[in-house]
Order: sequence, then C-alpha cells, then structure tokens
Amino acid sequence: MALLPLGRQFAAVRIPGSLVHAALGSADADVVAELLSLRLRGPVIHDHRSTGPTYYALIQWHAGLIWDRGETAPCLQSDTYLGVPHIDRREPPGTYWVAPPRYEGDLCRPQAVRDLIDAGRQQFGQENETLPGRTKGESRSRSLACPAGSEGVAR
Repeated sequence: MALLPLGRQFAAVRIPGSLVHAALGSADADVVAELLSLRLRGPVIHDHRSTGPTYYALIQWHAGLIWDRGETAPCLQSDTYLGVPHIDRREPPGTYWVAPPRYEGDLCRPQAVRDLIDAGRQQFGQENETLPGRTKGESRSRSLACPAGSEGVAR
C-alpha cells in the first residue's frame, strides 16, 4: 500500500458502506463492484474499518473545494494522505480496488458520486445528514485516510 497526498492530483470521497449498499440495493461484493463500476465509471477503493465497510471514490481535486455532502460523505483533500492498494489488489482481505483506474488520470465524475450518495440517503428516508447508528458530530474512527504528518498508517 502506498500513502498518496490528496488535494494535488485528486481528492477522495469517503462513503459509508451502508450508504453504498442502500443505494445499490445489495451488499454482495461482486454485485457492488459491478454496479459501482457502472454508476461511477471511475476508481473506487474499499476498506473494512472497525466501523464497517467504507468506500473511497476518487474525484478531481478541485471538486473537493465545493463538495456539499457534509458529514454523510466527506471529501478528503489537502493535508490528508490516502492509503492506496497496489493496482493488482482487487479483493479482500484488506484494502482493495472495487473499481481500479482504467487509465492514467481516470477519476469518478463528482455528480455521479453525489447521485449515488443521494440515492443511498433516499433509501434511508433521510432529510438530514446523519446515517442510522451515527449522530452528527460523532467522532470518526481511524480510517484509511490519515491527516498529513500523522505518525501511523491506518489499516
């Protein structure tokens, strides 16, 4: 795994697995991989944190400057490093590519990521920015993304 700085070449939207699974109507890994590839048409990383599965959709760095999905699916950018698995790592255990990049510079369209998040939120019947089992302002557990200068590598 390599740690890559966000906010220079790309940013990453951290999406809870429950939201992705609700939007896609499945938690089956093969189904999720196929549907995410079709809907987002860009690279997505999967990590299974202590709080459950998490997906990272890679988007253009400048889209993170105006990202509007708040705490539900934050956009990680400058001062954050993302743990990126080897390009051949495409299944568990550990962190892996659900949808690897197809070519240099391949990224998800920000609107496609927003649409996926909105579909998941709609399935939960939410009007606010919290997910079941999580309240606003609740602290986040360690993730695959680490603030710049952090000593350790999460997962």
